Amino acid sequence: MPTFQFVLFYVADPLASGRFYSRLFDRSLKEESATFAMLELGANVLLGLWLRPTVEPAVDPAARPGGSEIAFVVADAAALQATFETWVAQGVRIAQPITEMDFGRTFVGLDPDGHRLRVFLRR
Repeated sequence: MPTFQFVLFYVADPLASGRFYSRLFDRSLKEESATFAMLELGANVLLGLWLRPTVEPAVDPAARPGGSEIAFVVADAAALQATFETWVAQGVRIAQPITEMDFGRTFVGLDPDGHRLRVFLRR
């Protein structure tokens, strides 16, 4: 079986998105150019930010950011609250404030292109 290593988001501005994610996760960009930026999200998992008009094969014009999400698990309620407060202070748009759901407490932020970033505390 192939090894999972990348999440790719198609973005309007890879450098701006790269700065957003670098600041959000306090991680340095591993690669950055006008058409692509990349940073490490965790052990052996990379986030690639690809300039939407240069993606090959071309992206379906009907496909919009926010139709899926990437999720991050935190250790406890204090970490969930601290992450929420940090993201709000950094100006992250919040699509869903901290909410109790079937799977646990969660919130959802949006990147500059509208991609969903879920943080949750698993039950």
